[in-house]
Amino acid sequence: MSVDLKTVKRVAHLARIALSEDEAERMMGELNGILGFVEQLSEVDVTGVEPMTSVTPMAMKKREDVVTDGGKADDIVANAPETDRNFFLVPKVVE
Repeated sequence: MSVDLKTVKRVAHLARIALSEDEAERMMGELNGILGFVEQLSEVDVTGVEPMTSVTPMAMKKREDVVTDGGKADDIVANAPETDRNFFLVPKVVE
């Protein structure tokens, strides 16, 4: 796959990037180089290779998945000007 000048200008327009004619030519070469590297990756044999989450093997830290109310309702409304049973009270606005 290769990128032509028209595609470079369209992508620049969509990204709201102003490119001169020389910059568009240079960008076309750079994008084609990047796509060439991506195509090389498809030649690599990765059968039997498991996906990694990190370059170093490590176990994910997990916590028990339980539903709680947080136990912090009093702390959350502590600085509110007016509250009622851990709810914020705000003035009614009707327009």
